[in-house]
Formats: sequence, C-alpha cells, structure tokens
Amino acid sequence: MATYNGEKYIEKQVDSILQQISIRDELIISDDGSKDDTLEILVSLNDSRIKIFNNKGLHGVVPNFENAIRHAAGDYIFLCDQDDIWISNKIEICMKALCNCNLVIHNSLLMDGVGNVSDIDFFSLRKSTAGYWKNLYKNSFIGCCMAFRREILDYVLPFPEHILWHDMWIGLMVEKKGKTMFIEDKLLYYRRHDNNASATAEKSSFSFLFQIKYRLQMFGYTLIR
Repeated sequence: MATYNGEKYIEKQVDSILQQISIRDELIISDDGSKDDTLEILVSLNDSRIKIFNNKGLHGVVPNFENAIRHAAGDYIFLCDQDDIWISNKIEICMKALCNCNLVIHNSLLMDGVGNVSDIDFFSLRKSTAGYWKNLYKNSFIGCCMAFRREILDYVLPFPEHILWHDMWIGLMVEKKGKTMFIEDKLLYYRRHDNNASATAEKSSFSFLFQIKYRLQMFGYTLIR
C-alpha cells in the first residue's frame, strides 16, 4: 500500500485487508511523507503484520509504490490503494487464479467518497480485456485490482524514470513476458473522490499530443526492457 495523507479512509481499508491475511502475511506500507494522522492511525492498530516504511527517494505515486514493492518479502504481491475496501474473498479468488498466470486483474464496483456503492463496474467502463496493444492504446491495468507472482519483478523493476502509471507499466511488461488473466469477479469497492491520484474512465486532462507521445514512450520502454 502506498499512502499519503490518507487518514479519512485508511482504517476501513486496512481492516478489510487484515481480516483476510494470515499471521504469515504482511501489509507493507510505504508512506510518502503524510502530514495528517495516517501514520498515527496505522500505529494505533498495533498489528505486527503492518510494516511501515518511509519513502525516502523520489516522491509521487510511482516511486512510492516502487518503494513498497521493494520491501515486500512474499511470493505473491497485491497492490493496494489507501482508500478502497477489499471484498472478503478477494485474496482467495486471486490466489486460485494465480495458479494459472503471472498476473491477475479482477473487476471492481465504484464507490463514492461517503461509501455509496454503484452498480457500475470498472471493466465495463474501460472495456477491459487482455492484450499488449489494446492496453497500450487504452489501459485496463489498475493497480488496486492487481495481484502477481514475485518472479515478474525480475523484469518489471526498476520502474523507468518519468512514467506516470506504474500499473500500466507492470501490466504491459507481463503481457510481453508472462501471462495475464482478467477475471470478472468484483472483489473491490473502488472509491472515487476529489483527491484520487488516478483516473478511471474520466476524460484525460492530457492533450492528445501528449497522450500519443506517452504511448510511444511506454512502447519504447517495454521494447528496451
């Protein structure tokens, strides 16, 4: 989990995770210099499975997630945002899927800032399917719905400099070198509110020219790697 000023929602999210993981598992927190009570809330939970690391390198969502991943010791890694809620069988279903692939991405239901859950699902919004070229054109890889085997880190890390979306990078690399699986199970309440660090199906704020250049850049990075 990458955190930054997440005090408003983080306790519910962490609780939804801890209910599913065993004593042998860990919840890695990489904090990007929160100025609110995020860290105090995490410490107050007094759970030995929670391991907190400060992101001392470059700041931002992508470096913060890279810091979290580098501290993870497990054979299976689930990426996690600070403000969503995991559905109770998320880990069980993802682990079954990972028997047959290197990376799994599941569907999710949208939820607003006060906890109202919509019947709109992420896959329908993004027309999500597997495939390198499809996801280079319109990305379906969203980190909070992804889990993967540790061995993909051999070719995913380090993240290239200047990329905007770590999850798109991870997904594209596994499309080229491993096996991805998209499953329709809705295993997450995906919270959308004014302070989200990522977009869903909202119209991009980037210019058309920038979007073309960025996709060419991502193609170049994956080709080199």
